[in-house]
Amino acid sequence: MFKLNLKIAIRNLWKNKGFTLINIGGLAIGIASCMLLLLYVSYEFGFDKQFKNYNTTYVAYTDMKANGKIHSWAWTPGLLAPELKAKYPGVVNASRSSYPFEQLISYNDKKIKNKGLFADPSILKILNYEFLSGNVTTPLNNINSVVLTQTLSKKLFGSENPIGKTLKLDNEDLLKVEAVIADLPANSSIKFDYIMPWKLNEKRQKWIKEQGWGSNFCLTLVQLRNSILLDEVNTSVRNIYKIHDNKLDNNELFLHPLSKWHLYNEFDNGKSIGGKIGQLRIFFMLAICILLIACVNFMNLSTARSEKRAKEVGVRKAIGSTRKSIMFQFILESTLLSLIGTVIAFILVEISLPYFNSILNIDLIIEYDNWRYWLVLLSLVTFTGLLAGSYPAFYLSSFEPVKVLKGFSIKTGSAISVRRVLVVFQFVFASCLIVCTAVIFQQLTYIKNKPIGYSQGNLIQMAAMGNLRQTNKIELLKNQLLKSGAAANVSLLSMNIDEGGNNTSSINWPGKNPNDKVLFNQRGIGYDFVSTIGAKMIEGREFKMEFPGDSNKVLINEAAVKIMGLKNPVGTVIGYDGYKCTIIGVMKDFVAESPYQKVAPMIFNRAYHDDGGVILVRLNEAQNISTSLAQIDALVKKINPDYPVDRKFVSDSFEEKFESEKLLGTISNWFGGFAIFISCLGLLGLALFMAEQRKKEISIRKVLGASTSNILTLLNKDFIKLVVIANLIAFPLAYITINKWLSAFEYRISISALPFVLALMVSLIIAILTVTIQSIKVAKANAVDALKYE
Repeated sequence: MFKLNLKIAIRNLWKNKGFTLINIGGLAIGIASCMLLLLYVSYEFGFDKQFKNYNTTYVAYTDMKANGKIHSWAWTPGLLAPELKAKYPGVVNASRSSYPFEQLISYNDKKIKNKGLFADPSILKILNYEFLSGNVTTPLNNINSVVLTQTLSKKLFGSENPIGKTLKLDNEDLLKVEAVIADLPANSSIKFDYIMPWKLNEKRQKWIKEQGWGSNFCLTLVQLRNSILLDEVNTSVRNIYKIHDNKLDNNELFLHPLSKWHLYNEFDNGKSIGGKIGQLRIFFMLAICILLIACVNFMNLSTARSEKRAKEVGVRKAIGSTRKSIMFQFILESTLLSLIGTVIAFILVEISLPYFNSILNIDLIIEYDNWRYWLVLLSLVTFTGLLAGSYPAFYLSSFEPVKVLKGFSIKTGSAISVRRVLVVFQFVFASCLIVCTAVIFQQLTYIKNKPIGYSQGNLIQMAAMGNLRQTNKIELLKNQLLKSGAAANVSLLSMNIDEGGNNTSSINWPGKNPNDKVLFNQRGIGYDFVSTIGAKMIEGREFKMEFPGDSNKVLINEAAVKIMGLKNPVGTVIGYDGYKCTIIGVMKDFVAESPYQKVAPMIFNRAYHDDGGVILVRLNEAQNISTSLAQIDALVKKINPDYPVDRKFVSDSFEEKFESEKLLGTISNWFGGFAIFISCLGLLGLALFMAEQRKKEISIRKVLGASTSNILTLLNKDFIKLVVIANLIAFPLAYITINKWLSAFEYRISISALPFVLALMVSLIIAILTVTIQSIKVAKANAVDALKYE
């Protein structure tokens, strides 16, 4: 019986090629879009879950009450990990590590700048990386040991065996290769190319051992004996800062699951408020809705063809077919279409994956050897087939054979109502997408065009490494850059200008409430910093070469003046990290962290060359940019020959801050377009059958004098009503959705009428064009052909 039903299904699909092609096209695009989005969602959900102990591993977070709210960050003291391991029985392992940083690592003549990591040996027990060769048990016990990833090992040694070979770190410390591990998965939050012992970090930076419980500078990973101990351990460690230093009564500790670190990394007043998980929920809903739209097309077209299938159903019932067998026939047809659509979807996914990966900057692949993938795919095909065929199966199998075979007209009122509801559903989703995409674009444009307090144009930053940490060398570079005409200004900064972090609450000023904790961003800056970045001074002056005795002087920004409540800030003596300092200037606020949030209070002290950080260079606008960059590279290489030139335009770095919103906008654009295209396919098919159904009516109207434009207006009128209704339903839904998204930003646009007008106009134009393209053939057809048999 199954074989017979399959033959009938294939014959029906082949007989109605137009209907089949529209449905297969819609289903293929819908399934391909769904597969792409689900691949990305799966990739993001898989972050940090490749480790054996991921469900018992946690990231230590510090909560600090300051500026009237609670700040949360994954920075902790270096003393924390040993304390947790020694005194808390629920803790199996705890490891300190630096955040990944770029340093020069070399072997003979090969010099590579890659990301390194300092960590306790226990990190290799917490995160079970795959060892390919070398010392598996204690690779980080020796202070001068190093573990390489496979890719870095091949770059340095090629086909040689790296184990036991000696490398040089930053042209200073010798490192012995103890082991090689497999490359880290792309969806791992902690990324590095080589890992070294924490003891070496303490040896290189002696200040680390001197830091107390109030200095948060490292990442702490904690492995518990069991995940059910989390609440108990969090309760025990919450006041650990206050226990060791009663001055830290505003600081608290808590453990955050490693498996949630990537997706739930945003906190508000100490409470997790999500993060990237919000974006993934949007993409997941987008995937499901696009698939639903494709299924809706099938339902619409199947019920639109009901009169053509009515006699078939009547005959089948008359010769003994049950309603169940007829329903099975229609479900089989939809599943077959779904299967064919899936095969085409595979081809579409493989073709589009390279582009999709390029906009996401990742490497998604279809895991053909993974049984879970095939299980999900089978479920997707079955779900699509059952959903798409469910309503047509129930509706068409309900026809009464006697009425159908006698030739009585079929009651189509309910079918028409359902088809209208389905068309409205399609355009509700499409209009919502248009509104949301337009608002995302407006918000992104607003933030990117909002003044940031300094000039990004022609401003580059270079890491100060090697010889560039020496006072005489950096002065030589500065003089040569200015003399060559490549640079207009040169200065120093303790960290990248667009980088966050490096905060302090150890600032006191006249009139401050001793119970208030105020958090300041602190930066070390060089001479002529303000003029180099193109910022402005509100009062006073900046650090200048002609004022060499500025070691106990500081600058602050406008936000700091407001929070300190100083009427005459210039000349005020304040306490800064236990020292007395004098404010010599007030700088206009500039964006140093998130462009979406308010500028934080900032304090600037003099930066010295051996502090490292970055060199800021303002290019000479009177000279060609390419020429200037070539001169800079040559001068830097001459003064610092052992290091590759590491420069970057500040505008490029700043642009990276918008990656998340740009990604959301790009994906909304593409898949919103697919959703609209699939809706158009359904509308085209529906218009085709409705025009066919009204062919005789149209011919009579033409005989009675109706023009082509009258006929087109008649055929478009019903669809225009449906699109208008769909927009009226979509507008409040879109407003609620996009308003919730905008609420996460302190600087945001007001939602105007423009996106809604745009959605209405676009959806109306699309609907009118789609229906008109098909209807015009019927409207221009010879009326005699349709009426000659009457």
